[in-house]
Amino acid sequence: MSLYERLYDESEKAKVRFVGFISEHGRYDFGIVYTHMFFGKPLVVCMQTGRSSLLSMEDTENLEYLQKIFNLRSQEEAEEIALFFRSNLPAITMEIEAEH
Repeated sequence: MSLYERLYDESEKAKVRFVGFISEHGRYDFGIVYTHMFFGKPLVVCMQTGRSSLLSMEDTENLEYLQKIFNLRSQEEAEEIALFFRSNLPAITMEIEAEH
């Protein structure tokens, strides 16, 4: 008897980008996995902590969420990270992805 039911099992060649930068608040190292899964939201991994999240452009507006998910020390730090993500994440929406 199976203990689980498989929901999906997909393979794709994904584009992965590794970015490291420094600001007045600290050093940041992220891996960004661009995929067609998850409504086009890239998987963003903090290489220092291992924390990860699927992020859309809209998610970058929620500074409290960014601060919590990446364990940032301040709202100013979250604002810096949001600014970085806004210029480095695709602007794909769920409606566009649903059309594919």
